Amino acid sequence: MPKTRPQHPVPTSPSATATGQPRDLAAVRLSQLTSVTTSPGRQRATIQLCVDRLGFTLVAEATDLGVSARRASPFERPSLSAWLRRPDDYDAIAWSHVDRAVRSVAHMAELITWGRRHARSFIFGLPDEDRALVVTPQAGGATIRRCMDLGYAAEQESRTISDRLSSSHEALRAAGRYGGGLVPFGYRKSPHPSGSGWCLAPDPQSADLVSMIVKEVHAGLSLIAIARKLNEASVLVPRDHHARLQGRPTGGRRHGRDFERFRWTSGTLSKVLRSPSLAGHRVHQGRTVRDPEGAPVLIGPPLLTEEEFRDLQDLLQARSNGTRHARSRTTALLVGVVHCMGCGGRMYFAARKGYPYGDYMCRATARGETCPAAAGMRSDWLEAYAVDRYLQAIGTEGEVTREDLLRTCVRIDVTKGRPGGGRARRSGPDTSRLAFSLGRSPGTRLSN
Repeated sequence: MPKTRPQHPVPTSPSATATGQPRDLAAVRLSQLTSVTTSPGRQRATIQLCVDRLGFTLVAEATDLGVSARRASPFERPSLSAWLRRPDDYDAIAWSHVDRAVRSVAHMAELITWGRRHARSFIFGLPDEDRALVVTPQAGGATIRRCMDLGYAAEQESRTISDRLSSSHEALRAAGRYGGGLVPFGYRKSPHPSGSGWCLAPDPQSADLVSMIVKEVHAGLSLIAIARKLNEASVLVPRDHHARLQGRPTGGRRHGRDFERFRWTSGTLSKVLRSPSLAGHRVHQGRTVRDPEGAPVLIGPPLLTEEEFRDLQDLLQARSNGTRHARSRTTALLVGVVHCMGCGGRMYFAARKGYPYGDYMCRATARGETCPAAAGMRSDWLEAYAVDRYLQAIGTEGEVTREDLLRTCVRIDVTKGRPGGGRARRSGPDTSRLAFSLGRSPGTRLSN
């Protein structure tokens, strides 16, 4: 099991200020974090200046670095969302600028609605003006319209930047140049032969690893077995390898958990081995980029010849036994809610052929891990338990959806079952194996 790295701890309650001044939560956000950026420090300085002028006192900070405001609303950001669930711990939230809060009119409206519901104010620094924009729960129509106008301007600016980058990257792809982003595994950035810009060249270390993996696939090893060997040898996955080359920390956040480094899985290996970049092709959205004549645009010397790459694809396709298909969104009620106590990972729904119900099972093996006590439980039992406990906790009745459970941070942990037992074991779930929590950190449990 990988060690976790708590980047976004659940906030603790700040005490009231001795002077009775309103309490302010500083919100710092940055889309792309690099080793040379000074933006977080400048944001903090602007926020401090704003709250000092208004007579507020900073009590805490919500920091979301590497989080896009266009893709994630304030309620979806790891650090800020935890504070938004605790509105009693502060009186206002301050951002250095509107675009640090939202890049969408819809997100601005959502934020203002939340502020009115919980009687909390927002402070937005305005670089072109001497005074910050303060939005109170009682703000009138003129203030709300101004917020919406600023949200619209931030949204349009975001779209303009995105369109400009897309056009630039499209031109670079057509020319066979490297335009930034994640380097295909097996390659490294190299000066373009023309002397202008960059291209890609084989990376000796990762190219040798690709060659070894391909040989083991041809030798008959399964992708799960190869992933296990790579994890045991502490080989970095492509994402972590790229991060280290860039001088950034490895690991990150995935499925609500923080990792010091990621692990190889059969899915990671399949993605590497099926990429046409192994044959030297420029790839966009998983497909080869072609020139006007239909020939592949090359990024550099190939790691595999065209024939070797086709042979590898034929072998992988034969092993898949025709089971590869487009991933669909799950309809299982408890995916993302139920976790295995043995390894802390999510449990996933597995159908039982010929039965109206299935099972929620630990999938540590698919993640390239070995769970010391893999858990499993019948889906109908576990879902009935979850719905019953949820309705008891919120004190209401009605239909319960997966979105309801995720929004209120419901978590159920399941321990491994015991062997043996009689008729009672077939009558329903053993609730002593289950731990239910609502709107709390994973380490906090409610009694069964």
